[in-house]
Amino acid sequence: MTRTERWQRLLDLLVERDGLEVEPAAEALGVSAATIRRDLDQLAEQQLLVRTRGGAVPHGVSYELPLRYRTSRRAAEKRRISEAVAALIAPGEVVGLTGGTTTTEVARALAARPDLAGGSPALTVVTNALNIAGELVIRPQFKIVLTGGVARPQSYELTGPLAQQTLGQLTVDTAVVGVDAFDPADGAATRHEDEAAVNALLCERARRLVVAADSSKLGVRAFARICAASAVDVLVTDTALTEAAARPFRDAGVDVVRV
Repeated sequence: MTRTERWQRLLDLLVERDGLEVEPAAEALGVSAATIRRDLDQLAEQQLLVRTRGGAVPHGVSYELPLRYRTSRRAAEKRRISEAVAALIAPGEVVGLTGGTTTTEVARALAARPDLAGGSPALTVVTNALNIAGELVIRPQFKIVLTGGVARPQSYELTGPLAQQTLGQLTVDTAVVGVDAFDPADGAATRHEDEAAVNALLCERARRLVVAADSSKLGVRAFARICAASAVDVLVTDTALTEAAARPFRDAGVDVVRV
C-alpha cells in the first residue's frame, strides 16, 4: 500500500467512524502505530483532520474531504450509476455536469461510449468542474464549455457571479447534478450555498434534470437547496434504495432508476 493509498483509506475511516484512534487504525491498515501517527500528523498539517490525543477527528462541523480523497467511497455503486446515467444521453446533446465524484464518473462513462467516439460534436458538455473539463478536453469529438468563476479546492467547482453569468446565457438538453442530499419533501441540496446557486441555475437552464446519487444521500437533508424534488425528472441510484423508500420520490413525479 502506497502512502497516498494509506492516506485515502485513513480519511475514509475517519468519515465512516467520525474519528480515529491510532491503534485500531494501525490494525485496520496493517501498519505500525508509528506510521499512523506520522500519517495523521501530516494530514493535520494539510488541514484534512484535527489531531487529538491518541488519534484524530474530522476538521470542523462542516467537514468535507477534498474530491481526490472521496473517489473510492462507494466506488462500485457510483460506476453503475454513472453508466446508467450516460446511457440516458443521446449523441449530439448539450449536457450539463456539476462537480462531484459521481458526475466525474458520468463524464468518464460518456467518454467510453463507442457511439460517441466521433461527431461534430458528439456531445457538447457544459460544466463548472475543472477536473471534468480537464478529463474531457483531450477528446476532440466533445465540445467543452467551462464556466468562469472562483474555484473551490475541495470540489474543483467554479462558483460565483461569473459562473452564473455564463450559465444564464446557455440552454442544455440534460443537466446531470450531483448532490449531498435528496429528500422527497426538501428537494435536492448541497452543503455549500455557492455551489447550490450555480447548480440551481444549471437546473433551470435544462430541458431534463437528472440527479445522480448513491442511496446514502437519499432521504436526508443538507444546508443549501438546489431545487424541489418535483423539478427532477430522473433519479439514478443504487439498489440499496428500497421500493418503499423510492415511492415518495415517484409520488413527487421523479422517475427512479435503481442499478
